[in-house]
Amino acid sequence: MKKTVMIVTGAGQISMAIARRLGFGKKIVLGDKNLKNCETVARIMTDAGFDAEAVEMDISDRASIKALIAKGQEYGEIKYLVNGAGVSPSQAPIEAILKVDLYGTAVLLEEVGRVIAEGGAGVTISSQSGWRMPQLTPEQDRQLATTPTEELLSLDFLQPENIRDTLHAYQLAKRCNEKRVMYECIRWGERGARLNAIAPGIIVTPLAIDEFNGPRGDFYKNMFSKCPAGRPGTADEMANIAELFMSDAGSFITGSTFLADGGATASYFYGPLQP
Repeated sequence: MKKTVMIVTGAGQISMAIARRLGFGKKIVLGDKNLKNCETVARIMTDAGFDAEAVEMDISDRASIKALIAKGQEYGEIKYLVNGAGVSPSQAPIEAILKVDLYGTAVLLEEVGRVIAEGGAGVTISSQSGWRMPQLTPEQDRQLATTPTEELLSLDFLQPENIRDTLHAYQLAKRCNEKRVMYECIRWGERGARLNAIAPGIIVTPLAIDEFNGPRGDFYKNMFSKCPAGRPGTADEMANIAELFMSDAGSFITGSTFLADGGATASYFYGPLQP
């Protein structure tokens, strides 16, 4: 019996929260580079009544992405994508951040866009970080949006010698995510599907805890203490936004990025977080 298929990448708290919110009655194919962690999440979801299957998947590798898609197609049409895969500035060097968060996301959106079913929807998790770096030139933004995926990492301004540190690399990757969503939503639209992004602020996840305990821990703690919300967010709050994006209530929304950071970006430009 064929089922509606949801591909979920990144077996983290945000991905799981969205999958739990929207995955009932669907076949959830969950991909992550850490198979053990992926299997744990799939088991938790299965024990809660979902139909989830864990697959080892490396988002920085096109063949691995295509294998995940092929696994999903064994069960039916792929109608939903939730992309939460990525690494943080404290977890990886510049080259890995660009390969995983920038290139990998671009390839995933491209490959899923080739097969997404009519009426389908996707959401990718970006970050507030892409909103707080200095503006790129219009040409650089266009290059991030439209450069063929296999040429992205060859762009001059993405060369490691032109990137200050891992945070700068992460900011560039997340800016690229949002530009690729705008570009790919056109191709998804040709198949009758929609694609959007969420740019979370500080969300309490294991990745965020790594940041709290990393070299920029005081910076992040200061950020959420001085944002209007006065606290970090939760994965379930991001699932609220994904539910809108991926339901009929969001049928007029595509190519958009929703900034959900408790007002931290506003505070950075116009409040007590101003540098």
